Amino acid sequence: MDGKLDPRISEFESFEDAERYQKWFREEIEASLAEAAPSIPHDEVFADMDALIAAKRKARHAR
Repeated sequence: MDGKLDPRISEFESFEDAERYQKWFREEIEASLAEAAPSIPHDEVFADMDALIAAKRKARHAR
């Protein structure tokens, strides 16, 4: 095997890229779970994002 991945099957160019991403992703998850800060509820995050998107749209249309 040459280490290349088919772009129709994978977003990564090589097995090494895929493995490097998986390692980074696992480290990010572990770091997040280890944080002492309180979690933010899903509904609160989406409400904040909806408000941010609405404000950006309003500002763009005000030009």
